[in-house]
Amino acid sequence: MANWYAPFCPNTPIGNILDSLNFAHNFEKMTDMNSKQEPVDRREEIDINADENQGGTTHLNEPVETENEMEKIKAELEECRDKYLRKVAEFDNMRKRNAKERIELIQTAGADVIRDLLDVLDDCDRAQKQLENLEDSAEKEGIILVFNKLRNTLGAKGLKLMESKETDFDPELHEAISEIPAPTPELSGKVIDEVTKGYYLNGTIIRHAKVVVGK
Repeated sequence: MANWYAPFCPNTPIGNILDSLNFAHNFEKMTDMNSKQEPVDRREEIDINADENQGGTTHLNEPVETENEMEKIKAELEECRDKYLRKVAEFDNMRKRNAKERIELIQTAGADVIRDLLDVLDDCDRAQKQLENLEDSAEKEGIILVFNKLRNTLGAKGLKLMESKETDFDPELHEAISEIPAPTPELSGKVIDEVTKGYYLNGTIIRHAKVVVGK
């Protein structure tokens, strides 16, 4: 709306004063109108949605999802660590078991051969007993030397004689072939005589002793 005084005092000091007064009046009127308008809900401009199934760029449960993902990753890492420790333990046990079996194989590699030679040792023992009744000679000394050399060689391979006489009868070690009255009460339940000697090979029994037990 044009100013009513403009034709009467254009570009005059009075006109300028009137223009200023009119501008102030219009500004005050506009301010009063704005104050009477309903307040605008600024929350509508923020794109935050609590429901992840609805539209919106930001969801209130996103931090919860991130926390759940971290817990899932931690659980997977712990599971992988547990599997790794189990595999290491299994490998270590297998390595120890293989080493033990290898040692046992080396120690008992000639067990069958040594077991067959036990009959030869028995013959050597019987022959040596017969030689004791003969007079000393170079032949006798040479034969006994050969017998001792055989025993020492087998002993170096892990063969050891089982001591059975006058010991308690043990079914784990002895095979009873007969029972006789004990000469003394102290020998009751003990080995009185040894028919066939028993032997160990590297701590393992390769032949049980055949014995006579007192009763």
